Amino acid sequence: MADQIFSFMQSIDPIYIYFLLFFFAFIENLFPPSPSDLIVVFGSSLIASTSISYLPVLFVTSFGSSIGFMAMFYIGKYFGDHVLKTGKLKFITQENLSKVDIWFTKYGYKLIVINRMLPGTRAVVSFFAGMYELDYLKTFSLAFISSIIWNILIIELGIVLGNNISRIDSYLSAYSKVVLIASIILLVYFLIRFILKKKNAKI
Repeated sequence: MADQIFSFMQSIDPIYIYFLLFFFAFIENLFPPSPSDLIVVFGSSLIASTSISYLPVLFVTSFGSSIGFMAMFYIGKYFGDHVLKTGKLKFITQENLSKVDIWFTKYGYKLIVINRMLPGTRAVVSFFAGMYELDYLKTFSLAFISSIIWNILIIELGIVLGNNISRIDSYLSAYSKVVLIASIILLVYFLIRFILKKKNAKI
């Protein structure tokens, strides 16, 4: 299965891969939860065997994430109070707001640097950064640095995946067989149980 996905991605024009990576990196701040990290892992797995290159992947994912961060930054800056009152952004919960509010008070700009390592609150951090009216250039720069650090980690993971795709595929195949056998055993068990209950009911 993994091998088939990998082969399909190899057949796609690199331009589309870069665009896809940029798109998912961008929207994760606006529409969480988004599978952007998973997409980056699969995209970077092609580095070892296609014309996809390390630095372009790192740049498009980090730039896309930073642009998405700043888009939510401006939503927080200009529409923050209205959004909170109407509750239109469902992923911005009161619990997350309270948590990020404490973090901002304590860490300030440092929170921007580590925001990529805070799954579940990334969009809330960018939203709050806008509400706090932090400096645009400094916020963008720190968001970009944060994205680079995080993306280096998951791109490296993708490269490891690309170099071991056959082994991973064999593991997945073995896992699928185990699940299939277990499902058949359970099905037979419940079927026998159902038949015995039917017979006992007639007696």
